[in-house]
Amino acid sequence: MEKIKAVTALSALGQQTRIDVFRLIVQNEPHGIAAGDVARQLQVPQNTMSTHLGILVQAGLLRSERRSRSIIYRAELDQLRAVLLFLIQDCCGGNDSLCQPLIDDLACCSPTPDVSPTH
Repeated sequence: MEKIKAVTALSALGQQTRIDVFRLIVQNEPHGIAAGDVARQLQVPQNTMSTHLGILVQAGLLRSERRSRSIIYRAELDQLRAVLLFLIQDCCGGNDSLCQPLIDDLACCSPTPDVSPTH
C-alpha cells in the first residue's frame, strides 16, 4: 500500500462520527446497511451523514450500491486489511514473538480481550 493511501484512510477514520459509521457498517457485513439506517442509529442528520459516508468511500473504506430506493453501504475489508498491514508491516523489527500477540488479537476468531475492571 502506498503511504498516501494509508494516510487518506487513517485521516478518514480520524473523526469520531466517521469511525462510528465505519464500525457500524463493519458490524453489518456481509449484507451492508442502508444510509438512512446508519443516520438513524447514530442519530446524525442525513445530509451530514451523506458527507461522512462520502469521505469514507473516497478513502476506499466503503462502497455503495443502489438497491431499489436505498443506498446500501458495505465495508471494503480488503482496504482495511491493507491499512492494518501497512501499519504493522515491519512490526517489532521482524521479531515474531513480539508481533504474535498483536496478530492473535487481530484474528477474527480470537475472543475480544477482557478490558473490564476487576474489583
